[in-house]
Amino acid sequence: MVALLLAACVPQTVRSPLPSLSPQEVAVAQTRQTTHEAAVRAAPSWSLQGRVAVSNGRNGGSGRIDWRQDADRYEVALSAPITRQSWRLSGDRVAAQLEGLEGGTRSGADPQQLLREATGWEIPVAALSSWVRGARADEAVFGPATLAFGTDLRLARIEQGGWTIDYAAWQPTSEAAALPLRLNAQRGEAKVRLVVDGWNGVETP
Repeated sequence: MVALLLAACVPQTVRSPLPSLSPQEVAVAQTRQTTHEAAVRAAPSWSLQGRVAVSNGRNGGSGRIDWRQDADRYEVALSAPITRQSWRLSGDRVAAQLEGLEGGTRSGADPQQLLREATGWEIPVAALSSWVRGARADEAVFGPATLAFGTDLRLARIEQGGWTIDYAAWQPTSEAAALPLRLNAQRGEAKVRLVVDGWNGVETP
């Protein structure tokens, strides 16, 4: 159903090699990252609008995305303008529901499992709420994270929970709370690519 909703191919992700940084540069980058994570977590209510592409190794597609987060409460809407179809995932830490699929609304405790069982897509919704803002997900839940930085000393990659998240572009500012504009997340054949057209609710210092 979602394959028909999205109805488009997902280009292959090409990873750029990461630079070799000096210990001093790594120390500066880690300090900036700590400041960045503190800034975004101080704003638990936010939203983004953009475009998303997903693939499970056999098929893939893309559409518009509207993500609204209010602390633990989230609402993620995906739509395909050409087919005029859409679905909506909403929930919190204890429950989730998926609307817009044939057969009616489906509910479950784990949004990632709910999406996988209902659509075949592997999308780590709970962790993505942190990753999309350039921050590590809760390590007590998703395990330890490994960070890598680019020549500009901004976050270039997170490896966590079996996923690799590559950051291709950031807002054009030097402020600590600048947010990602393009990222690619991958675990095995599962891929999620996000292009953000607009952010709301996270202000630069």
